[in-house]
Amino acid sequence: MCSESIDFLVPESESNGTYVDATFGRGGHARKLLSVLGPNGRVIAIDKDIEAVTEARRLGVEDHRLVACHGSFSDIHDHLKTVGAEHVDGILMDLGMSSPQIDDSDRGFSFSKDGPLDMRMDQTGSMTAADWLNDASVEDISEVINRYGEERYSKRIAHSIVNERPLRRTADLVAAVAKGQARSSRGKHDATRTFQAVRIKINNELVDLEKGLIDGFNALKISGRIVVIAFHSLEDRIVKRFFRTLTHKPAIPRRIPIRYEKSKISAGVVSKALRPTREECERNPRARSAVLRAVERLL
Repeated sequence: MCSESIDFLVPESESNGTYVDATFGRGGHARKLLSVLGPNGRVIAIDKDIEAVTEARRLGVEDHRLVACHGSFSDIHDHLKTVGAEHVDGILMDLGMSSPQIDDSDRGFSFSKDGPLDMRMDQTGSMTAADWLNDASVEDISEVINRYGEERYSKRIAHSIVNERPLRRTADLVAAVAKGQARSSRGKHDATRTFQAVRIKINNELVDLEKGLIDGFNALKISGRIVVIAFHSLEDRIVKRFFRTLTHKPAIPRRIPIRYEKSKISAGVVSKALRPTREECERNPRARSAVLRAVERLL
């Protein structure tokens, strides 16, 4: 949904505004964004992944309208301050992993390819998935797999992980999950939910998302837009609830006097849940679970 996200983000035919690509990846959205911006437009590219930042810096050499920042979009105010921007015209968040991260077995994100049990989006971080899994208690592992993976066999899998320690490779984790599950999950690989849960834990993804949405919206100019593409229900639930608080009047108890201004809404809906077309899913099967939402700041 690259074209749709840019169309929602930049409604004008040409804009000289300042925009944030909060999850640069390998630059697909940023390049599309640059193509619709005017000569004085600007893109601030943020990513935790140092390889992605390196690619962003290369693009910045080719096109000086783009500047790269290394870190999480949860620190968007710090990034904007660093590059001398106070408020921006739009923010795009394409959540989840990039294809290069999944395809590189050395990164440890994929259960289908054996590699080091790493899972760090920011390779400068200290704690790998192996570090955490080999040290955490059964209770902590079970809670993470249940909360972030919504895995019904979280307790069994957690016990199996502890029994199989030390885990060093992704294949070790896959084997531990297989031993812990009572039966295979219908339609999904046995390890899908566990890998998702551990990855979210290691990268602090949902906490970063909650903070990034709040601070990102506050960094928008009036009429600025924020577009978010989520890839699983936990992410989309956070985005949906946050956007609902912005686009609906707060519930007010009856008979409580309140000034009219206090009941105004902060944002308008640009796009409700939008899913990829069948053609896009055929071209890119990884897009099947994507959900796009967008709002525009009014106050």
